[in-house]
Amino acid sequence: MEKLKFAFYWAASCGGCEIAVLDIDAKILDVVGLADIVFWPVAIDIKYKDVEAMPDKSIDVTFFNGAIRNEENEHLAKLLRKKTKTLVAFGSCAHEGCVIGLANLWDRKTIFERAYIETPSTENPEKTFPTTSLKVAEGDLTLPKFHDALKTLDQTVDVDYYLPGCPPQPEMILQAVETIAKNELPPKGSVIGPSKAICDECPRTKEDKKLSKINRIYEIDDDGETCFWDQGVVCMGPATRAGCTAQCLSANMPCTGCQGPGPEVPEQGSAMISAVSSIIVDDKVIDQIVDPIGSFYKFSLPASILDRRRRK
Repeated sequence: MEKLKFAFYWAASCGGCEIAVLDIDAKILDVVGLADIVFWPVAIDIKYKDVEAMPDKSIDVTFFNGAIRNEENEHLAKLLRKKTKTLVAFGSCAHEGCVIGLANLWDRKTIFERAYIETPSTENPEKTFPTTSLKVAEGDLTLPKFHDALKTLDQTVDVDYYLPGCPPQPEMILQAVETIAKNELPPKGSVIGPSKAICDECPRTKEDKKLSKINRIYEIDDDGETCFWDQGVVCMGPATRAGCTAQCLSANMPCTGCQGPGPEVPEQGSAMISAVSSIIVDDKVIDQIVDPIGSFYKFSLPASILDRRRRK
């Protein structure tokens, strides 16, 4: 039987998703056994021009990790969409925009001024900013254009499936690969992952207390057993999809929402705000949340209704 053809690409992200692929350990041999990896720039010396020369739809599956921050990311997203039968948004950056998507609170001009002029460690008296092209003695140097806003993969091209997480867990990666190999994929547009919330995986006990005070994690004497919300600590578990085996919670840290919105949750941040509103004793409690956007939209701002309205 002819082997499948897989591709992996790393756009705007930290690179953790690339490492996650290797975290499946010896199982990587099983992947190689059922598929040839035809494009993986971080591991294989294959050029963009090689992909451009491939017939359309000749790649069976592309696992695309990273958001769309510049024109190179956008070019590769459109190129790989053209060459691929099944495109998977791999990880939180491609899926929802992730932490780097919080930059959408500002435009490109503000970001550049902060990064290249205002930071305390920066000396730039001539106020030089990155440019897309520069002539030097050796020839022309180029950089991709930095977009005014960061986009998710599906805000740029049509996406077939989503594999959430920052990064996706090895078990979920293997499940996705096996599902693809067996041709048992769910309906297009599905998230390949459990249809339950983090709270369903969490070992902590919920007491359903009314919330009268918001605490930072370092301000409580955590007993390791009581729900963080019952201790007044913001936890994204109620609005976040399961699949990570509640690793942060098992390590006595609240969920921050990297698995993306849970089942039947169209908008992660607003769902969490609604949940909080139902347990607070009065409106003043909300004011105690130090960073509402960073807390409720840490991984999902670019995909949110809030960001779409801001851009409009």
